[in-house]
Formats: sequence, C-alpha cells, structure tokens
Amino acid sequence: MKLSNKELMRDLLWILAGNIALSAGVAWFVLPNDVLTGGLPGVAVALQKLIPLSPELMINIGTIGLFIVGVLILGKKFAMKTILSTICYPVMLSLFSYLAENYIPADTFIMDKYLATIYGGALMGIGIGCVFRTGASTGGMDIPPLVINKYTHIPLPTLVMIVDALTVLLGAATYGLQAALTGILSVWVSSFMINKTMLIGGHDAKNVMIISDHYAEIMDKIHESLERGTTIIQAVGGYSQQQKPVLMVVVVNKQLPELQKMVAHIDSEAFVIVMNANEVQGLGFSYEEEL
Repeated sequence: MKLSNKELMRDLLWILAGNIALSAGVAWFVLPNDVLTGGLPGVAVALQKLIPLSPELMINIGTIGLFIVGVLILGKKFAMKTILSTICYPVMLSLFSYLAENYIPADTFIMDKYLATIYGGALMGIGIGCVFRTGASTGGMDIPPLVINKYTHIPLPTLVMIVDALTVLLGAATYGLQAALTGILSVWVSSFMINKTMLIGGHDAKNVMIISDHYAEIMDKIHESLERGTTIIQAVGGYSQQQKPVLMVVVVNKQLPELQKMVAHIDSEAFVIVMNANEVQGLGFSYEEEL
C-alpha cells in the first residue's frame, strides 16, 4: 500500500522521535550507569570490560554491521523500513553522548542504579514503540530474531525474549547476578513502555456481550441513552440447543457502569460478559459522526 505524503511525513516524524528517545535513554541513563539491558546497549555494557572500545562506538559498529546482515538476508523491503533508524540512531547516540560529556555537569546522569534502570528502560521502550508504530525497525538486535524467524518460524516475541535473556546472561558473566537481575527489570520496563506507546491514540474501551430474553429493549436503550451501535450475534445455547441472540456493544470505560445499571434494570437475570478492548477504530472512536 502506497502511503500519502502526509502519512509518510507522519511516519518519518515518529521514527525520528523514537530514535531521539532511544538515544537519550541509552546515552544518559544506560551507559553512564553500566545498566544491563536488552539490545545492543546491553551487549556494549556487558563487553566493555573485555573489549577496549567505548560503548558508543560498539553500539554504532553493531548497528551498521547488523543492518548489512539484515539487508543481505532479509532483502530490500527490510532495508527500506530500517535504513532511517540505522542512520539516525548512531548519529543521535553520538550527539547525546557528546553533549553529556562536554556541556552537562559530569555527575548529572550518575545516579542510583535502579533509577537509571527504570528511566533508561522507559525511554528506550518509548523510542522503540514510536518506531514500531510505523511498521519499521530500530535495527540492531531486532535483526537476529528476524533472521532466525525466517529460517525456523519460531514466533518473533519468543525469539526477542531469548535474545534479550542471552544479553542479560552475558552481562551476568562480567558484572554478576545482581546486575543481571537489574537488567531483567530494565527489559521489563522497556517492554511495558513499548506496548503503551504503540497504543497511543487508541481508546481504552470495553467489549460487552449481553445474553437476555429482553435483548431488543436493552438494544433500544443503548442506542437511545449511550448513543452506541450494537451487533446482534445469533448463537445456540449449548445445553438448551435453543437460539439465543447475543447483543454485542463496545463502550468507553466511563460508560460501562451506566450500561451495567441499564441492563440490570431491564433484566436482572441477564448474562453479561465484559472484555477489555485495547484499541477500537470506527465511528464514535477513531472519528466522530458528521453533523
């Protein structure tokens, strides 16, 4: 699908913002405090005692090297989605490291290990999440799971978790168990923020299924009072083998108590199932009805 100029510009801004957040988290929190974490920053921290190179240089070399591997194995489509991050990330990381070393007081980012772990992991997660929103990749340690997945078809989330776990274990060999456990916390915070960032702009909503003999009255009341659309699903009772219309409606969280009271008032014996809906698109959610 070809993107419009507006969509392309939006995606470029998301990728740029993501790389800024990712670079800031690594340069200002992870590297100054030797925080073990997932991805290339974790590898650089783990290896800096063994390899006489700065962590920033190791990350930049790794980013470019893995990009070349990805292009050779995964092809042009991967390259198009990843090249901007491959350019931006090393540049931004070097810039933020330079600012920290030359224009910011030396001890500004030297802090409690757990604070650095939480805030560094959060910034990294926000950055990666911004890039993932566009369907692109941040490159780096995203690439080995993609390559392995191509040949083994092991699910990507499983491979990412394995790669991050191996990174933390590598750090445990050089920094000890406590540092490794702290690294696991960083990976968890980062994963949490990735998920939250990817849901920005969505609506926290509830998908409600209602089974009642008074479904028609309940449906009319929902249309009238909540101004939400409904769907009737024809189902068959497993025990009775009778036709049972199921009423489905999606409401925003604040409307749920009113819906529950409404259903209970009409039919106190109605069977109601409430499920989380992490993202909803359509009339009344992602766009409003034109008047």
